[in-house]
Amino acid sequence: MTSAAAHDYSGVPQGAPVYELTNVSKTYARNQVVALQDVSLTLRKGSFTSVIGSSGCGKSTLLKIMAGLIPPTKGRVILQNKPVTGPRRDIGMMFQQATLFPWKTAAENIVLPIEIRDGKAAAKKAMEAAHDLLEMVGLKGFEDVYPNELSGGMAQRASICRMLITEPAVLLLDEPFSALDELSRDLMNMELQRICREQNATAFLVTHSIQEAVILSDDIVVMKPRPGRIAEVVPVDLPRPRTLDMMTTQKFGEIVDRIRAMLDKGEDM
Repeated sequence: MTSAAAHDYSGVPQGAPVYELTNVSKTYARNQVVALQDVSLTLRKGSFTSVIGSSGCGKSTLLKIMAGLIPPTKGRVILQNKPVTGPRRDIGMMFQQATLFPWKTAAENIVLPIEIRDGKAAAKKAMEAAHDLLEMVGLKGFEDVYPNELSGGMAQRASICRMLITEPAVLLLDEPFSALDELSRDLMNMELQRICREQNATAFLVTHSIQEAVILSDDIVVMKPRPGRIAEVVPVDLPRPRTLDMMTTQKFGEIVDRIRAMLDKGEDM
């Protein structure tokens, strides 16, 4: 088997549309509460997009719709030319906590999605791929280690591997490093960038950190307060690969200031 880093998981040409949302809205309480309103967005192959906005602007609702966990009230949600009507194998999801099962080793946790969907025999066959992924994220030698023996950052690396094992077309990231200290978070963001570049992955990140969004993203979706709408999509014209040193540059600061000013305007956007 080739190294995990050599895979282009979806086979979709670079820059081709992968995930498309058209006029997506979501209401609750018999249409009395509007969480999202007419959100249209296209994610292209190999792109990294972040969404940022104040609490209650619909970021989490948007991510749940994209993951197939809840349906939109209106609009179209298309992944690889097929409607998203529920959770799918080609959607990778990563949460704020690692959520590894303590009674399973790192490798066993990684192949768990395959075991659940296809059985133990399929999971056993996937072990080689799990070992390749662990090596890619710098955890070679930790295949048989249990979660309580891993640091927070190492556990999140294992979670990245579990997300990648099913070869998803899109990675949906719900503030995956928010529980880490600032130094660990910066290092994990650089690691996430490396992995996404090596896999040519299409990623979508929910974050409350403007700096995190800028250092990782090609585009940043700035949301208006409820009802959640897109105020603007801000392109991040910084060279890749990004480095932490870029956070001290004038251009980085200008992008951060632009987004912060938009968020400060709130309802006036």
